Amino acid sequence: MKEQQLGYLSPDGKIFGRVYITNFRLRFESTEQASNKNSDFHFDVTLGSISKVEKVGYAIVGRGEDTYGLNITCKDLRSIRFPFFATVYKENFSKDGWDLYDPYKEFNRMKLPNALWEISNLNRPYDFAPTYPAVLGIPKAAFDEKDFLKRVSEFRSKQRIPVLSWYNPETAAAIVRSAQPMAGIKSKKSPDDERYLRMIIDANPQNSHSQILPIYDARPVVNAQVNRVTSGGGYEEDYQYCKLEFLDIQNIHVVRDSLRKLKEACSMIDHKNFKKNRDDTKWLAHIQTILDGAWRIALDVQHKNLSVLVHCSDGWDRTAQLTSLAMLMLDPYYRTIEGFAVLIEKEWCSFGHKFAHRIGHGEDKHGDGERSPIFVQFIDCVWQLFNEFTSNFEFNVRFLKTILDELYACRFGTFLYNNEKERNDLKVKRNTVSLWSYVFQHRSHFINSKYDHIENFQRCEMLKNNKVQLCNKLWTEYYCRYNVKVISPESIEPNDNNIDSENNGYGLLSLSNWSNLWYSLGFY
Repeated sequence: MKEQQLGYLSPDGKIFGRVYITNFRLRFESTEQASNKNSDFHFDVTLGSISKVEKVGYAIVGRGEDTYGLNITCKDLRSIRFPFFATVYKENFSKDGWDLYDPYKEFNRMKLPNALWEISNLNRPYDFAPTYPAVLGIPKAAFDEKDFLKRVSEFRSKQRIPVLSWYNPETAAAIVRSAQPMAGIKSKKSPDDERYLRMIIDANPQNSHSQILPIYDARPVVNAQVNRVTSGGGYEEDYQYCKLEFLDIQNIHVVRDSLRKLKEACSMIDHKNFKKNRDDTKWLAHIQTILDGAWRIALDVQHKNLSVLVHCSDGWDRTAQLTSLAMLMLDPYYRTIEGFAVLIEKEWCSFGHKFAHRIGHGEDKHGDGERSPIFVQFIDCVWQLFNEFTSNFEFNVRFLKTILDELYACRFGTFLYNNEKERNDLKVKRNTVSLWSYVFQHRSHFINSKYDHIENFQRCEMLKNNKVQLCNKLWTEYYCRYNVKVISPESIEPNDNNIDSENNGYGLLSLSNWSNLWYSLGFY
């Protein structure tokens, strides 16, 4: 595999080249001449001479492109460092993926702003709600009174007030997202918060007959009650014109433990007990619960023309899962390659899913309690829907796997840091390449051969039934792909894990697989 911008930090400075690994050695071959040598630079490190491999730079991520990477300490007194971060990767692409998502363009696609909804730069420069995007969709009525929105924000966790995620211009039904209200143990009330939710109801004229706002709280009710005590949070208890439902989706700690058990089940395959071991992880049960919740949200919007509010605790984990999946079910645009990229940029990146904390980018503690595969769950849910409604998706499974591979690889800047503000402050768009640049360059590799454009946009039956029927199938092609007892190398599509990889004929482990291996061992 070629990695044109992999750098080795030599005493003479950075030298770009390629790394190869066999079961005997690690080899670096430069693609440029070292400054004080007439020939190409290279070196070999036998694996037996390696004393320690460690990630470095977690405390100073963002202070320079060479401060984050892998340090290899050798028994023969050598110390070798490879910067492994997105700022090092500078391949040129014909299309800049950073230009893909424009919030104004996306709202215009929904025919917004209009007489009832304002597209506001209220949060520019992120001083209203630091973890929210700069551009927000808000009911116009909320701007009639000075400081009204500020008072509403004081009653929502992290100032994450209910704002627009998706809007149906034909029915005026909307999906709105937020964080939990700060009701606390004394069940405090906020007349401003309740009045604001009424404005959301009134922004849907076709909803006037029912005068109700379904509120989907992603948490188990017990967890929501505990949040009252532990964080001063809570839920919309006895809100007029609102109908509160809890979706029983488990928190980041339960999900992290579930994936750990799944990893164990997939790494040590016991064919006789595999189904039991798989079910004991409860991974598929969690996936089903998320899909059920998204389905209920989409049905309210599609069949009842209701606007809905979705939140969890802080509104950046389970909320993103639910809103993006419901939007995927409702809007055929998001089932195209471009639309799905926009969906991720909007509902995950701009709305502050904490990729740095959840994935552990730039963190040194492998056992950090903030880590959790929330985004992996989302992609798994998309895969389940793809299996059920294959012809409605323009993209294929390779596209989903590529997204997850790059989530961990740090080759692109798309999944770095925790929110839009951090990415702007650290100039991610200037210093890194977008994943979508790579995707659009290799678009043909990600096309679903069974895609039916007319069926997707005109005859999709995804919301025809009252419940999504999960086939109870584990995504073995992803979770078990490195276990040859489950997935043989011959069964994987050529170059499936990385489009631009090379088959060098020497049985070498490519850099992308090397990266995945180190991640699985806890170095990432």
